[in-house]
Amino acid sequence: MAKNSIFTGVSGSRIAQADSVAVIGLGRFGQELALELMKNGTEVLGIDAREEVVQRLNGQLTRVVVADSTREEVLRELSVDQFDRVVVSIGSDIEASILTASMLVSLGVTTIWAKALNDAHGRILSQLGVHHVVYPEKEMGRRVAHLVRGAALDFLEIDNDYVIVKMSANSELIGRTLAESRVRARFKVTVLAFRHSDAVWLPAEATSEFAAGDVILIGGSTRAAEEFAQIV
Repeated sequence: MAKNSIFTGVSGSRIAQADSVAVIGLGRFGQELALELMKNGTEVLGIDAREEVVQRLNGQLTRVVVADSTREEVLRELSVDQFDRVVVSIGSDIEASILTASMLVSLGVTTIWAKALNDAHGRILSQLGVHHVVYPEKEMGRRVAHLVRGAALDFLEIDNDYVIVKMSANSELIGRTLAESRVRARFKVTVLAFRHSDAVWLPAEATSEFAAGDVILIGGSTRAAEEFAQIV
């Protein structure tokens, strides 16, 4: 839960709302994240050092301000310490990213997410006490590599060596029920859900039947899922 119920634009009286997030750094990653949060009903306080960026986003976020996030007094004045969830998405300035994250940790922010530019940057953020470190470029690169390599329509890495793959139903499924295909026993993947053409997603059951053009979601190890996705 957030520490208070709402935040306003009155200096000195801003307090974080239960469903609100502060996003520090409004480059491409930070902007997309902030706008997606707004789209889904989360109030967003956006902070960036560049006036032109803030002007562009004015009216698109709940509140957006020009500020130096490496200064503790600025973060306190903006009541960032009253947000339970803060995202540090500062772009190429690693020093500013580290200083900002360090300030947030010392202010006692409950949950901090931070964008890392490389492994060394990520290690420092983790050592500072950042709760969630993300590597957008690295993760996107891995995802695209898997998509380029095989017949997958989409690829999502859930955890270490467990992925969910979106793919077209292949010859091992078409014309059979899930029970008849014995996919799990033979290929070590689990069919989680499926969709007939232009229909809604349905949970996969033993009696589910598949036809050409169906789209399925499978889960399993990276190697097993990719090998199954290669089957025509």
